[in-house]
Amino acid sequence: MARQGKAAIIEQFIADGIPFMFGNPGTVEQGFLDELEKYDDLQYILTLQETVAAGIADGYARATGRPALLQLHSGVGLGNAVGMLYQARRGHSPLLVIAGEAGVRYESMDAQMAADLVAMAEPVTKYATRVTDPASVLRVLRRAMKIAMTPPRGPVFVALPMDVLDAVTSEPVVPSTFVSTRVAPVPSLVEEAATLLAGAEKPVVLVGDGVSASGGQEELVRVAEQLGADVWGVDYSEVNLDARHPLYQGQTGHMFGAVSTQIVREADAVLIVGTYVFPEVFPALHSPFREDARIVHVDLDGYEIAKNHPVTLGLVADPKTTLAALADQLETRLTERDRAAARARLQERTRQRAEAPAGDGSLLHVFLGELAERVPQDVMIFDEALTAAGALSAHLPGRLPGHWFSTRGGSLGVGIPGALGIKLAHPGKTVIGFTGDGGSMYTIQALYTAVRHGIGAKFVICNNRSYKLLDLNIEQYWRERGIAEHDRPTPFDLSHPDLGFVEIARGFGVDAVRVDEPGQVTDAVKRMLQDDRPFLIDLRTAEGADHA
Repeated sequence: MARQGKAAIIEQFIADGIPFMFGNPGTVEQGFLDELEKYDDLQYILTLQETVAAGIADGYARATGRPALLQLHSGVGLGNAVGMLYQARRGHSPLLVIAGEAGVRYESMDAQMAADLVAMAEPVTKYATRVTDPASVLRVLRRAMKIAMTPPRGPVFVALPMDVLDAVTSEPVVPSTFVSTRVAPVPSLVEEAATLLAGAEKPVVLVGDGVSASGGQEELVRVAEQLGADVWGVDYSEVNLDARHPLYQGQTGHMFGAVSTQIVREADAVLIVGTYVFPEVFPALHSPFREDARIVHVDLDGYEIAKNHPVTLGLVADPKTTLAALADQLETRLTERDRAAARARLQERTRQRAEAPAGDGSLLHVFLGELAERVPQDVMIFDEALTAAGALSAHLPGRLPGHWFSTRGGSLGVGIPGALGIKLAHPGKTVIGFTGDGGSMYTIQALYTAVRHGIGAKFVICNNRSYKLLDLNIEQYWRERGIAEHDRPTPFDLSHPDLGFVEIARGFGVDAVRVDEPGQVTDAVKRMLQDDRPFLIDLRTAEGADHA
């Protein structure tokens, strides 16, 4: 059927089951946004800035495992979204990103807002292209969608010139094809992996979000318990293992290679699944592993295997399928002595977990303890709490697959829009986004979108009136360089002027309350959970320059 490209692309999005377009409108996109008003099956979610739109799309894609549609305004809008697209690229979020431009016929004019959109997008996307032929618009979109959804998943970008979308096309609409990568290594390689891991006295398992993407949580538990191995999260922002499991030891961290080196340096056997090693800002330049360590690395992304450090055996394969096969092989290879040693290690970790303190009596712990008592078991959490994340994990650990998400990629400001995306994906669930005072100000205007579209997510700002993470990091910097401790740099302090989050939230139409002391906690939590409307709590965890 002949119709303009601007109508055809909307038909394609609907055929692919995309219910929302997240974006911020602009002049060069006005044609297809005007056309969108004729369709009821694709809702435009308005944001006030492209960073917010990208953050909501990221949260939605993560919560559904499906592609999210993000519309940006030409080069200026793409520029605004670059930081959040980097976050999506590092976190493997399947986003279909589109941006309009004035038109192919204006390409030689170097006019207002003209830019090489593909070149801008390439560093922060998995694939970037521009449509110039009206007869290939839908073909290119379907190709981009397939690439976004093929592991390792990631954002893709398509530039859509206005004159191409105004042209008539007869391209048929058919659903995009998504390929299956549920592959396992040949049996002899699984046998080799089991042989390398069996008999380990100090085994360690390093896991990342590839486990969650494959749905391999149960298989991971089976292998970890067979080995009696400590499990550490690496590039870990979803529930790859129930955080209450006694073998789960937390995350290696994202900042300093010395931390991961300390974790793995004594391990005689290491299983790496669904991640690369190691994703710190300042990674160890030498191999952190023992010279005689037997290392097995399983990932669907062959590029990540042995990218930084050699491994004994690398398997480009689906984590769930491979872990299941590995567990079966271990059953036949583990001796009774191996099994007894694994049980002893598991029992010791169980004892240590039972003796761990529940909290320190601080306002943060009191608040989180109260909240944990009142939220439903299937509460969905987006954790951008950063320096408060330890306390959050103690009271509301990631337990259920698909119900806990944390920031990844290093871009601040994802906590509020990420929670909105999750709530859109699961409107019947209680969704709470945690962020800090610094991070929240990157995307605070997302509260407008929550009210405009009736998205009842809840938000907690852990307000220490500083960029607290920078305080901690510079202390490490001083120690490494033998610099005497002194006052932190003044740009790390956010105490002046005071950020009035209650007033800011109410200015957007979101009800809010400030919590300064434990006696205010119960009423605040009750108010937040009493209905399905957006609500914000300004939790004052410390005071400005005196927060140390």
